Amino acid sequence: MSSTEAYTYSVASNPVYAADSEFQVLFAGESQTKPVHKLGPKVYDYFLLHVIESGAGVYTTEYESYRLGAGDSFLIEPEQLVSYMSDERTPWRYRWVAFKGKDAAGLARTVGFSTRNPVVLASDNRIVSEYIDHIRQSFRMNNVYSNLDAIGYLHLIMAAYGKIRKRDSYDFELESDVQKTVKQMIRYMSTQYAQPISIEKMAESLGYNRAYLSRIFKQATQMSPVTFLLKLRIDKGRQLLRERTELTVEQIAASVGFQDALYFSRQFRRFYQQSPTEYRNAMNRLSEDRR
Repeated sequence: MSSTEAYTYSVASNPVYAADSEFQVLFAGESQTKPVHKLGPKVYDYFLLHVIESGAGVYTTEYESYRLGAGDSFLIEPEQLVSYMSDERTPWRYRWVAFKGKDAAGLARTVGFSTRNPVVLASDNRIVSEYIDHIRQSFRMNNVYSNLDAIGYLHLIMAAYGKIRKRDSYDFELESDVQKTVKQMIRYMSTQYAQPISIEKMAESLGYNRAYLSRIFKQATQMSPVTFLLKLRIDKGRQLLRERTELTVEQIAASVGFQDALYFSRQFRRFYQQSPTEYRNAMNRLSEDRR
């Protein structure tokens, strides 16, 4: 592809606003970039996946630079300082999709994307490009199911990357001992959060030293087990505040593992800058406005 090819740019945003969604695809697009087209250095507050269809360029993170071409992909993570620039002679043509939410990082990690491993080198990514285009077209149709369509296609995209890594013998171990242990920790906390559990009890249950578990968990999730458990409980409480309006704040606090409703309220404000009651009232007003 020559540098004289016309510059093109097309993007479509998700027409469905889902403020309370724990996972959402934001927009999707495609572009034939200009020569030496550069973005950054900058940070994003969402995940942004690029799939390169042709041309060449360089993607740079805080840790490394990657020379990428047709078939390759790179994932930008939230709050990471990055830049990327198209080649002067053969600029990139690529498609992209943006997504965010509590489950976004876990979805990316499932197929091996991470801060230190943000690229997939492949000879053929046509299926991924097609899925991204399906998302863009769905958004353009502007229907109430666009968000569900997009979430479905994004999961298919990640499944495709898993198959690409396996097919191309990419240097990626799906389930290391550390990853298995971290998953066990997450599973334990996700099923036992309503009980009076502690990190010491979890370490004893899994047969590991607490300091070791804390270290590997933070390396894998950028969050300590204590903070993860606290946020898990707060988020479960947030869900109950929306869905179980007949329950009091005290009952909800007890239902998600807090013995002290005041402490639950303080931590809720810490994460969401408002009290549980303020959040519930805001959700009630939003629900009434939609009627």
